[in-house]
Amino acid sequence: MAASSRLKSTLALVTGGGSGIGRAVCQRLSREGASVAVVDVNINSANDTLQTLSSNLPEQEHAAFTADVSQAGSVSALMEQIQSRFSAPPRVAVSSAGITRDEFLLRLSEEAFDSVLSVNLKGTFLITQAVARAIIATGQNGGSIVNIGSIVGKVGNLGQANYAASKAGVEGFTRTAAKELAKFDIRCNTVLPGFIATPMTDKVPQKVLDKFADLIPLGRLGQPEDIADVCAFLASNDSRYITGTSIEVT
Repeated sequence: MAASSRLKSTLALVTGGGSGIGRAVCQRLSREGASVAVVDVNINSANDTLQTLSSNLPEQEHAAFTADVSQAGSVSALMEQIQSRFSAPPRVAVSSAGITRDEFLLRLSEEAFDSVLSVNLKGTFLITQAVARAIIATGQNGGSIVNIGSIVGKVGNLGQANYAASKAGVEGFTRTAAKELAKFDIRCNTVLPGFIATPMTDKVPQKVLDKFADLIPLGRLGQPEDIADVCAFLASNDSRYITGTSIEVT
């Protein structure tokens, strides 16, 4: 895809940037001209993504960071590192970090429930809060926050009570954040992927994936790039009058 400058001079933070949807988002935003802070709990994965990013504009620079988004102290340290490295807060943030701990409801442990909620929902809250605070502190309003939900948060899925709850929470949280942050010209939206071919779905038996594909009108699972395209739209001024909404990519 040809290089663009839709996000020229924009710093974008992407969590879960080490693989899957997060990596595709980093790549797409870099092609749009953004400088990208690649964040992942695994610094090696973040560095691997870093090597794939485009740097077609003179002012573009990218960096990799490690953080546990479920811990406030870790997120606070991350924001300090990013602002020290780039001398500015991110104006775009995409929360793509997520985990699954699948089990049927009657066998689902409290620990498995809590861990998924901590990363997927609490992590999204902490990143959104930290980025919004940093933007407002500059005295120059404006930004776009994109949180990755899931169609599972709307329709449920066998064995994913914890995951569905976390992603439904992301959607409700983001709608509220949009109402509160609008006065600072910070837009907040949710992207709801359907079944996307990522390392997360690599654990699913092929016959199950085939069954899902049969239920999809297009007859195939989505690709991470399908999600990244929508994230780039929501990050840019092309969506300047869109906030508090959810876009299904499924």
